[in-house]
Amino acid sequence: MDDNQRSQQDLARIRKALEERRDYLRDDIQRELRKLDSETYSLLADRVADAGEQSVTDLVVDLNLAEIDRDNRELKEVEDALSRLRAGGYGICTDCGEPVEPARLRENPAATRCLQCQERHENRGRQERHRTL
Repeated sequence: MDDNQRSQQDLARIRKALEERRDYLRDDIQRELRKLDSETYSLLADRVADAGEQSVTDLVVDLNLAEIDRDNRELKEVEDALSRLRAGGYGICTDCGEPVEPARLRENPAATRCLQCQERHENRGRQERHRTL
């Protein structure tokens, strides 16, 4: 098997993994939304009796919303990776234009940056947060 065939097989495997993750996330988001609707309706129907119960209710709703938000962000990353695959730009760092390390892509198929650029990106974010404090 030559490098091109191996590369095509690798891309097909990555595409399949990304598509499976996309489908899982879509199902999970729908499941969480149904659960949130059901819990919210149930809580409203029961009319929370006191402030302590209201705090627990608010926490449950906030946790469900946070999970949905996290899944939505990951879904967008996966869909963007699939778009890069279709366009031929998959595995290229969006910051420096160099190839993203294969081990990094195996660990996170939706990665957009090489490890060095990702570390720089995260350090900039930390520095900006510290400046605003």
